Amino acid sequence: MSERIQIAELSVSKPLHDFIATVCSTTGFTSNRFWASLADALSSLTPRNRALLDRRDSMQRAIDAWHKNRAGQAHDAKAYRAFLEEIGYLLPECDDFSIETANVDPELASIAGPQLVVPATNARYALNAANARWGSLYDALYGTDMIPETSGLEKGAGYNPARGALVVARAAAFLDKAFPLARGSHADATAYVVENGTLTVKFAGEKSAALAEPGRFAGYSGEENLSAVLLANNNLHVEIRIDRDHPVGRNHPAGVSDVVLEAAITTILDMEDSIACVDGADKARAYATIFGLFTGDLTTTFMKDGKQVHRELLPDRTWITPDGGRRTLPGRSLLLIRNAAHHTLTDAVLHNGREIYEGILDCFVSALMGMADIKGSGKYPNSRNGSIYLVKPKMHDPDEMAFARDLFETAEQAVGLPRNTLKMGVMDEERRASANFKECIRQIRERLILINTGFLDRTGDEIHTSMEAGPMVLREAMRASRWIKTYEDANVDVGLACGLSGRAQIGKGMWAKPDRMAEMVEVKIAHPQSGANTAWVPSPTAATLHAMHYHFVDVAALQQKMKGGKRTTLDALLTIPVMEAGAATAEHIQRELDGSCQGILGYVARWVEQGIGASKIPDLDDVGLMEDRATLRISSQYIANWLLHGICTQEQVEKTLKRMAAIVDRQNAGDRAYHPMAPDFDNSIAFQAARDLIFKGREQPNGYTEHILTARRKEAKRKFGQE
Repeated sequence: MSERIQIAELSVSKPLHDFIATVCSTTGFTSNRFWASLADALSSLTPRNRALLDRRDSMQRAIDAWHKNRAGQAHDAKAYRAFLEEIGYLLPECDDFSIETANVDPELASIAGPQLVVPATNARYALNAANARWGSLYDALYGTDMIPETSGLEKGAGYNPARGALVVARAAAFLDKAFPLARGSHADATAYVVENGTLTVKFAGEKSAALAEPGRFAGYSGEENLSAVLLANNNLHVEIRIDRDHPVGRNHPAGVSDVVLEAAITTILDMEDSIACVDGADKARAYATIFGLFTGDLTTTFMKDGKQVHRELLPDRTWITPDGGRRTLPGRSLLLIRNAAHHTLTDAVLHNGREIYEGILDCFVSALMGMADIKGSGKYPNSRNGSIYLVKPKMHDPDEMAFARDLFETAEQAVGLPRNTLKMGVMDEERRASANFKECIRQIRERLILINTGFLDRTGDEIHTSMEAGPMVLREAMRASRWIKTYEDANVDVGLACGLSGRAQIGKGMWAKPDRMAEMVEVKIAHPQSGANTAWVPSPTAATLHAMHYHFVDVAALQQKMKGGKRTTLDALLTIPVMEAGAATAEHIQRELDGSCQGILGYVARWVEQGIGASKIPDLDDVGLMEDRATLRISSQYIANWLLHGICTQEQVEKTLKRMAAIVDRQNAGDRAYHPMAPDFDNSIAFQAARDLIFKGREQPNGYTEHILTARRKEAKRKFGQE
């Protein structure tokens, strides 16, 4: 364990203590005052935090007992709902209201577009995400399966002109759909010309055309030699770059060298599900990445394709407007910080010798770091409206929302920020929160800037809450369950009813297949079509491709049409996805066990023994899937539930784990940092962690995985000298 610094009743990990001193020197705050304020907050807030967690446990015990007492009986939905009301799980619906959040930047209030989520522990990824506000459509099409690698269209080591020609054609088709011409196609353009504030597209034979909607022409670059045309649609921008000396532009009749889309409008810097932070050194590293983005000092240098690459934050971008003025747009994604949840503990700081709740620490440090942006100490601004944006996950009910609200206010007072500077995004990913979501929003109505359906964690909680009700349906059936469609629709309906349109984001979940971009483009348009004005994507490339959807769907107009609608019922939301007798064959069950065990082992091996919180894990078909603690929660809870109800046996699961461990070892054979699990299973920390997650899954609070993962990660750090 690293050296610790004693400050009053606090014992602080030295790396964290040193980091806070650095932040204070930049923001002008006093380090001793920060720690004293945190100590005071811990004294007052810790008992309240603990009581909320105790309430979760008592609720779960009551629900478990209700199902046990009715084992073998047909489910009585009416009696079940009455029981949930009696124990306070279901609350009366509050009167109508609208959120009152002020000083919200347009990226959250009025611009619909993709949202990146990036681990705060990886500086390179974080910089890439922050710079993903603008993305090359040519690169996104060329480098992915959007263009199939059939004969003659391979990506290869160098530029393939045949593949490039298809990219140019696909980009022109996008322009035709998002920015149609009064006649003709962008594919046939021989020149783009700006004269007297008007954009004209030239064709062969001295023909020409204007945009079908001339108002979508937003600006240009190059007063004497046109180098770029800026177009606007649905509050999003697209830049057509013109360079006849460029390898692509020289072969384009109009000299178009690229089509660049405004892409990742917002980015969540994640200190929760996608990272593995288990001590003060880990926390300091994550915080340092975030602070470096706020100050603009974060840089990284790495080797790519045999060349050294340097990354730093990109500046804002400026164009000449049609009337001769200047238009400047941010060069970077608007940054939000996802803090830890209420239930996780950290030894980065000890209070009276005890670990503290990680979410309290994250909030205080986030407020302190955000001061650099509020005071204008950074190289580039993040919020132009004086706000600091935090995302709070895994809250279960209105009381937990109220606790987060009061925590935010305590942190503001501690560092001297005006009230409501700290804005709050919330994840609708726990069953009790979903059932009382309107009242949840009411508790944070002055701070709310984002609601998001985290369907992965929401599924994990669905399983754990109804653990004793019976065996859960197969995964494919779960995805089609009545409750999940109700949940997704209700989130949008409640958000619109509470006045989020034009004030805050209504978000949808992650695309989990980073190598399947063609499939993403085909299906993810459903997110803006659902009325959501943002949705998560796993990479800057995915952000660029998903951005096309927001040109095709006017989400703001759609939300206006949807207001006042109610597509769901509480009874539908409370439907329990229990498997009918005989619904799954032995083959079905084994296939699901294989997939779940392989996914658990592949993820845990990297989390526990390498400290990688989220990564692309190959499945049984070697298709890379994005995995994090939410997917881990689902898989472990599924098997725990099936074990409880006799769908599978412990011996069957043990055999499956060992067989899958050999497969995971093979899949990671090229990774020098990887430690094989087979055949020495007893001495593999990763393998034992996977066993714990399954066989101790029922006893984990709400089915969360953090307690087991953290304990095993600390063990691995000691064993492999990673402290």
